[in-house]
Amino acid sequence: MSTVLRGAARLLADAGVANPDPDSAALLAHAWRIDASDLARRRLLGDGVPAEVTEVFAQLIDRRRQRVPLQHIIGVAAFRHLELQVGPGVFVPRPETELLVTEVLDELDRQQNAYEPFVIDLCSGSGAITLSLAAEHPQLRIIGVEREAEALNWSLKNLASVSLGDSSVELICGDATKFADDRPDLWGSADVVVTNPPYVPDEAVPRDAEVREHDPAAALYGGSTGLEIPGLILKQAEKLLRPGGFFIMEHSEEQGPGARELIMSTASLRQAATYPDYTGRDRYTVAHRVSGVDL
Repeated sequence: MSTVLRGAARLLADAGVANPDPDSAALLAHAWRIDASDLARRRLLGDGVPAEVTEVFAQLIDRRRQRVPLQHIIGVAAFRHLELQVGPGVFVPRPETELLVTEVLDELDRQQNAYEPFVIDLCSGSGAITLSLAAEHPQLRIIGVEREAEALNWSLKNLASVSLGDSSVELICGDATKFADDRPDLWGSADVVVTNPPYVPDEAVPRDAEVREHDPAAALYGGSTGLEIPGLILKQAEKLLRPGGFFIMEHSEEQGPGARELIMSTASLRQAATYPDYTGRDRYTVAHRVSGVDL
């Protein structure tokens, strides 16, 4: 088995795949219809790979060599404690986005609300943030808002497979850049608004083929500087938040100053602060809505 995996990893490395060894192992486990721990056990014992598994594995490796995302091939993406179904038409969730969930959970602990917290996730995509928050918080109400029909369909599939405990989730089709305008009944009601919006500048085509060719453009590109769409979403979030409510937005490592400037230009969002991801790169900015301001 080790020889098979090493050969596959070399093929992936030659094709420019960033993580050839773990990708090879994941694809072999998928071809064999076993999990990673079972694969590791069989490898330790020196088990051979059955011919029919080798044939399927070769086909999967060929797709990965063509830079089809690993998650599209195996059909799932890991995100915190969840395994989310993903495929064409939905943005594959990234590990750094997990930090937004941690930050929101910490904020809800700090708020110590005497009622069921209410969260709105704008640009909810696969449902990664929405469903993680619902699954990990003892009880909250959360709305995930997604404009793209294909992405929304993936999130609905994921909703059906996640245990929500006492939390409630509503996934709806809506445009995050005008959601509050369409839902005045929600103004001033959210304890938290979280968003991982499209923030890649229109001309900054991603280097990785997996992103460039397979992540939907609607989930990537945020305008000429990348912050035009986030700026529109920010104004909607301001309307949705209650006084004292919390805003958190993901962005690229270069966009922290621009995100803080956008926040400070609003009528009611203050205390803007930017925080890094696992690699130390600036990744998300937070703020609170102050009271005594009419929008």
